[in-house]
Amino acid sequence: MTQSVNLRGFTLSEWQHYYHTHSAGERVACVCATLAALVASLPADDNAWLYLADAAQREAQCQRLAHQLEAVSGDISRLPLFGVPFAVKDNIDVGGWPTTAACPEFAYQAAVDATVVANLCAAGAIVIGKTNLDQFATGLVGTRSPHGAVVNSFDSRYVSGGSSSGSASVVARGLTPFSLGTDTAGSGRVPAGFNNIVGLKPTKGWLSNRGVVPACRLNDTVSVFALTVADAALVAELAGGYDAADAYSRINPHTAPADLPAAPRFAVPAQLEFFGDVKAEQAFQRALGQLQRCGVTLETLDFTPFRVLAEQLYYGPWVAERTLAVEAMLSANPQAINPVVRGIVNNGLKYSACDAYKAEYLRAELARQIGQRLAAFDALVVPTSPTIRTLAEMEQEPVLFNSQFGTYTNFTNLADLSALALPATMRDDGLPAGITLVAPAWHDRALAAFGLRWQQAQDLPLGATGRSRSPLQSLMPSPQYVRVAVVGAHLSDMPLNFQLTQRSATRVEQTTTAPCYRLYALANTQPPKPGLVKAERGAAIHVELWDIPLARFGEFVAEIPAPLGIGTVLLADGRRVKGFICESWALPEATDITEFGGWRNYIASQKGA
Repeated sequence: MTQSVNLRGFTLSEWQHYYHTHSAGERVACVCATLAALVASLPADDNAWLYLADAAQREAQCQRLAHQLEAVSGDISRLPLFGVPFAVKDNIDVGGWPTTAACPEFAYQAAVDATVVANLCAAGAIVIGKTNLDQFATGLVGTRSPHGAVVNSFDSRYVSGGSSSGSASVVARGLTPFSLGTDTAGSGRVPAGFNNIVGLKPTKGWLSNRGVVPACRLNDTVSVFALTVADAALVAELAGGYDAADAYSRINPHTAPADLPAAPRFAVPAQLEFFGDVKAEQAFQRALGQLQRCGVTLETLDFTPFRVLAEQLYYGPWVAERTLAVEAMLSANPQAINPVVRGIVNNGLKYSACDAYKAEYLRAELARQIGQRLAAFDALVVPTSPTIRTLAEMEQEPVLFNSQFGTYTNFTNLADLSALALPATMRDDGLPAGITLVAPAWHDRALAAFGLRWQQAQDLPLGATGRSRSPLQSLMPSPQYVRVAVVGAHLSDMPLNFQLTQRSATRVEQTTTAPCYRLYALANTQPPKPGLVKAERGAAIHVELWDIPLARFGEFVAEIPAPLGIGTVLLADGRRVKGFICESWALPEATDITEFGGWRNYIASQKGA
């Protein structure tokens, strides 16, 4: 069997291929042996881990996996995370394991898995361990833990970023292909930026917080770390979904686009702040140049409302939410709380209920201003962090430098935005310098689609593994969208294409149908339209595939006039998608134009006639 050390740095597709190479009868045994070897290979003094699965816990998960495999008749493609190990930040419950939030005196034995953990295990994944964090998820540094600071995976003199420090570290070093963190102020993004990995901060409420120790319930979200955008997006899709038992869980309205335009417009803060870190500033300017070479148009915007909102999270009544989260411990055993964390949460006691309402009114006003400013753009691009600090520097200024890290992250959840932290470029001192894309709520898929193209265009290693980027990857199809084959007036640059674009539909690809269709130019239609009809003797017809947000599909179909309608179209590669079809009663007066192979060719022939 391949030793676990050789699996380090594997992406999800590589893990899946690894298990596919074993016979059906060997696969569960292979999982058990692989995970045992992985745990045995980990250094005993690696403080990124707070808890590792013991032999009995691994065996129990493998038995569960065997039952799952039997339920799908041995088809591991129906278990997209079959046997894949992952790590869980230790403020997220794993049933039967301790949850400590990096405070031993707070520890309790979790009765059941958190919803996100249960969802991932239902897809075949295996929890391999729980990871270190800034205590009670209060910090962006990775140093506020009684178990010691988790160091940067590129240079041990520097901080790893937090609070999800351990979760980022184990992914960056290739120990697991993905991990779960949490993100209230940037804890799922700053560690990603400092360790050259992807940090997906989902729209609030997409991933359930049931079974998560709260930091600020109104602004918490479970986050995903991975080596690639495709992996992070897949994990989020599998982990997410409405949870009626979580009061802050939300139903996806299915109105957001599946992708950004091919040549998107990004906003950049007009007032960029790097706190004197010239290397960080230079790295961000290089990243902006790379974005422009990828076809992005960059325009500046006034960053004032973003900055003011970011300051509210720690320097106003919102900090009282953190106080409430640790209220019992603060009252019964305050000395058990990290001194810096204790100082922060104590500040929440000085605010009144009136102060809290005033803060909410201000948050709403600023969030509205932010939404209005972003409406003209496809996304906002910012440095993931404006600077990085050494462990020694952090000891001197633990609060000020932590605050600096949150300059471009603290506002995001308060304004109900989605965000994706991406590896971008390396600083001149060899440290990573990431960028983050920010967009409205539920634009997670669109950000991931662009992030996938961005990552494939960069010549960067995967995390700190030294491995080159993976071969071409794609996002898995999502049930949030309806893929539609268009054949005529709805094609790009054709008269009715606006009926797609005004509903946030995005063009996926150009392809052809299977060779079993005939195309007709319909009579008396304005603008001119074709009709696609399945036939025994047909040909391949050029079509475009568009993804329409699920909630907008019905209104799109309602505008389609007879004799056209939407049915199922067979593509040349065997896929079946929704697409335009034509009723047969209109054919006697129509002109057969199958020989042209598509509507564009026919229109071009008419212009040249």
